[in-house]
This record gives sequence, C-alpha cells and structure tokens, in this order.
Amino acid sequence: MKKVVLMLLLVSGTAYINETKAQINVNIGLQPAWGPVGYDYVEYYYLPDVGAYYYVPRRQFIYLNNGNWIYANSLPYRYRTYNLYSGYKVVINEPRPYLRYSKHKVQYAKYKGYNGRQAVIKNGKGPKQVHYSGKKGAPVKSNSKGKGRNKHL
Repeated sequence: MKKVVLMLLLVSGTAYINETKAQINVNIGLQPAWGPVGYDYVEYYYLPDVGAYYYVPRRQFIYLNNGNWIYANSLPYRYRTYNLYSGYKVVINEPRPYLRYSKHKVQYAKYKGYNGRQAVIKNGKGPKQVHYSGKKGAPVKSNSKGKGRNKHL
C-alpha cells in the first residue's frame, strides 16, 4: 500500500513539474488592437510621437507631466488628436523603461512622425516589419506577417 501511495505522489509531482515547465508568458489577449503585430508577449510600448509609454498588463499610459511620471487610462488632453493606430510603436520588454526615457527619446527619434506603415493587431497581417527585441533596442528585420515571436526577456 505504501508503494502505491508513494508511486502516486511521484507521478503527480512529475506531472506538476512538467506542466510548470511548459508555461510560456503570452499576453496576446491583453495587447491593444492598435499594437503592432508579431509579438506574443509585450510589456511596454514606447510611443515616440508623444514621448509616452503604454504598460500592457495594466492597460495604462505613462507620460511625463511637470517632471513626474503619470499613470493614466488615456493620454493627456494635449494628445487628443494623436492616432494610436497610425503612430509608430516600439516594443520594450524591460522593467520600468520610462526610467531610461532620455535614452529612448534619442534612440527612437527617427520614428517620430514616421510615415511608413506598421501593421497593427486590429488589421491582422501586414507587410515587412521591423521588430525590436526590447533588450538592446536593436531592430531585427523580419518577413513575418504577424507570426513572429518575442518572448519576455
């Protein structure tokens, strides 16, 4: 009897460990419809046009106001005409990227007023895109049409 109970505990413990290893961070359902395609995990978007961030898990914008970082459900009134669907978004998967705002502002300045197309989730598939690893911010050209993977770094 002891052997049977021990064997059951061993089998169930092994199944639990295997199940835990198989988990992958995926937040596709949380990403906004205006987010770029090609990512199965996104923590933050940086919006070069407005110098703000969007924190996907909490669905909040983070922007500077009088020297303080503000968390809000929408962008401030001064950006009321900004179109989230057409503005360029940079995926950044690192904790509190707004603390490196001055670096991001310079690094992604070329995307401010970007006139090219960036496929968004709402529209599904898109043309060639430039994806960002988030770790070093280095662009990686890709031919994927919404099928790329960018795991949590």
